[in-house]
Amino acid sequence: MYAIISTGGKQLKVTNDEVVAVERIAGNAGDKVVFDQVLALGEGASLNVGTPTVAGAKVEAEIVEHFRGPKLIAFKIKRRKGYRLRKGHRQELTRVKILSVG
Repeated sequence: MYAIISTGGKQLKVTNDEVVAVERIAGNAGDKVVFDQVLALGEGASLNVGTPTVAGAKVEAEIVEHFRGPKLIAFKIKRRKGYRLRKGHRQELTRVKILSVG
């Protein structure tokens, strides 16, 4: 069984016992979290799509760790003007283990 959840402005397809990285979630390592914005539930060939969410569906997960993603560089340049701007950014992320889908 799999589910498509919405968290942090992104949509993820998750299954049982999968470890995924999501936007930073409040809590400590070992805490349980519940994702209640389940957009779709599927098993085999059947798919239950919500409008906009599936009623009564939830995904339970456990926080594994908090970490920061890789450094991303935003580089701007204007030709023939000597203008160069370089900015870096690292996103705050949380690694979670999916315990149950349903």
